[in-house]
Amino acid sequence: MAASPKRPGPLSGALSTLAYPTAAVLGSMMAKRVFRPPRRRHHKSPADFGLTAETGEVPFNGGTLHTWLIAGDPDRVVIVGHGIGLSKSASLAHAKFLHDAGCTVLLFDHRNHGLSSADPSGSDLADRFTEDLVTLVEHVRSQDRHRDAKIAVYGFSFSCYPVTYMLRQCDVDAVVCDSGPVADLADAFERFMDSRAMPLPDCYRVPPSRKPTVDAFVRTAIQALNAEWPPKAEGRYLSTPMLLLAGETDPIIRPEGVAALAESLPAAEMHTLPGAGHLQGVKKDPQGYADLVLDFLERAWKP
Repeated sequence: MAASPKRPGPLSGALSTLAYPTAAVLGSMMAKRVFRPPRRRHHKSPADFGLTAETGEVPFNGGTLHTWLIAGDPDRVVIVGHGIGLSKSASLAHAKFLHDAGCTVLLFDHRNHGLSSADPSGSDLADRFTEDLVTLVEHVRSQDRHRDAKIAVYGFSFSCYPVTYMLRQCDVDAVVCDSGPVADLADAFERFMDSRAMPLPDCYRVPPSRKPTVDAFVRTAIQALNAEWPPKAEGRYLSTPMLLLAGETDPIIRPEGVAALAESLPAAEMHTLPGAGHLQGVKKDPQGYADLVLDFLERAWKP
């Protein structure tokens, strides 16, 4: 069940009644905005974390992905994504502990985010965002120094889905997901809207406009993804080590939803991060969080 909707006051209920004829249209517009959000500048740099990064661009079909490469052990590479509407600068704390442990870290902006190219498409978006990960894995593998490297991919919230989905077509040695994914996309999208992550006027958040707004938002977003989700327990999903992390107090991606998906994938393990909200695990307990991820990678990469 999604979070309970806001209880309307007399004025908000009246405004919601007036807004009702436009609710479905607005919900659909908001869904399209999810995948092409307003660009945010990189709010921090690698140097802010004592890291030295090589800036690069990796071409994909129709554009380029903007990257920061933080060189470490060439035989242990972690490709690190970010959450919806964010950029790779949001993942620098994770890059720091990974690099301190000796890993080479490749941070990137997804298409339509940060400094990566725009993709105007409104369909087959699951495959398109997954292409970002596949492109980067192939890019790393094409370089002599990384040809035999152990490669992990690391997703956050929205990027947990392409990080997981890529196993349908690409081999990696480990997958790490923070704040996702869950099997029930409809519930995740509804909770996303209820979290106020979307700039939606209050009159659309309460009855009677709430239901048509949410229904259109969820329906349009899922149709745009056009994904076979959740993944079936077959092929690479049977053997690729996966670490799924969920914040105990996350209002968008609930731990029980993550646990249910983990239980369906034989090689997945799931951990609930005490007291942590959405994408807040590394801030809530930096050392404990880092230890959990690094222990998993050590076990996953063990010969």
